[in-house]
Amino acid sequence: MSSSALPRDSFHSRIGFVLAAAGSAIGLGNIWGFPTQAANNGGGAFLFVYLIVTLLLALPALYAEVYIGNQAQKNPVSALAEACGNGSKRLGRNAGIIGLVGAIMMLSFYTIVAGWMLAHALSALTALMGFTDISNWLSTSSTLRNLVFTPVFIVLGAGIIHQGVHGGIERWSSRLMPMLLLMLIGLIVYILQLEGAQAGLALYLIPDFAQVSDPKLIISAMGQAFFSLSIGVGGMMVYGSYMKKGQDLGKLVVSIAALDTFIAFLAGLLIIPALFVAQHAGQEVFTNGHLIGEGQLIFQILPSLFATMGMGGLLVSFSFFTLLSIAALTSTISSTEVPVAYLVEDKNMNRKGATWLISAVVLVASMLLIAFFDLLFGLVIQMLTTILQPLMSLFYFIVVGWIWQRGNKLTDVAQLQENTKLRFFGFYLRYICPILLIIVFINVAF
Repeated sequence: MSSSALPRDSFHSRIGFVLAAAGSAIGLGNIWGFPTQAANNGGGAFLFVYLIVTLLLALPALYAEVYIGNQAQKNPVSALAEACGNGSKRLGRNAGIIGLVGAIMMLSFYTIVAGWMLAHALSALTALMGFTDISNWLSTSSTLRNLVFTPVFIVLGAGIIHQGVHGGIERWSSRLMPMLLLMLIGLIVYILQLEGAQAGLALYLIPDFAQVSDPKLIISAMGQAFFSLSIGVGGMMVYGSYMKKGQDLGKLVVSIAALDTFIAFLAGLLIIPALFVAQHAGQEVFTNGHLIGEGQLIFQILPSLFATMGMGGLLVSFSFFTLLSIAALTSTISSTEVPVAYLVEDKNMNRKGATWLISAVVLVASMLLIAFFDLLFGLVIQMLTTILQPLMSLFYFIVVGWIWQRGNKLTDVAQLQENTKLRFFGFYLRYICPILLIIVFINVAF
């Protein structure tokens, strides 16, 4: 029997969907990327702009993506082809393929960074056990370490994906997300009691409004918001397709975005004060207002800070990097599901075979990034977060607002339901969101 003849797997509960989708959104973008971007772009000013961009652009884009998947009940390639109708079916299908490639791009660098997290967690654990040489190797960046830990993380994600939507994604998200939240809050309480933390708190929570109109800050906030919410690569669309029709998608999407933004905010409360604690202890953290080493900083400064705390510091270090590993795992699951769902539904592959085939493709892409790290790593991240994801979101707005059923899909539904709020939201998606996105791009270009 072909896989297309089998009943389609789905989420079995609303909370399962919210936790899985929030898990997709809550990852290294929140706990690693957001605090780094905030520290480099004015702290409170970045937080302020990030919240505005999330509300005005990222939240509607998330709704559009989930809505397309939920209405079509298909993988992103087929969903966009259907939404674009007979006249533009090829356009929709090609856009879906671009999103699928974007998901593999995201996984190619994400699994490398996730491997770093896992290595640092094990470094703290081996140090606690007295294996100093192994601990030092695990905490030192090297090509060999990347070659070992990137495949380990890819296999971890594949092991969950091949169990299916309910048995794998929903079950593990429901276990991992509460654990992540509890660990994050516990670490914040601990760090905020240390000397120097208050200065970091002030930088983070008190915005300098003179910086909020800086185009570089705005594009950084937009890229971070889209990356953080996993918008534009089809992950949220495929999750939306696994929810039965008739659900209140508006409330579900707001829940996902609120949880995601809350975790990003909490991550800032943890990492920015921790950087100032390290600075207070005599470590050099900033130069000319920017973090030393930027994204790599938490692997250099924070382990050194934890090491000064003795045995307790090693426990904190293990908890911190385990937290990051969990966050990374929940996000890689959704990105992997995008091409897997396409192969299962459109190419009639069984889920297990599709999962391991995509994992092999991601492994090859990751190995290329490791081999040409200095040349490709930063470039791939920049292309994905500041170009591909916002452009795909623009396409979602156009599909829902202009192409679907030759008009504004949401307005059509709103008129049938006599729903004024939905009618306004349809107008907002159709006109305001595309204009806002284009203005941001023009500001950056010029």
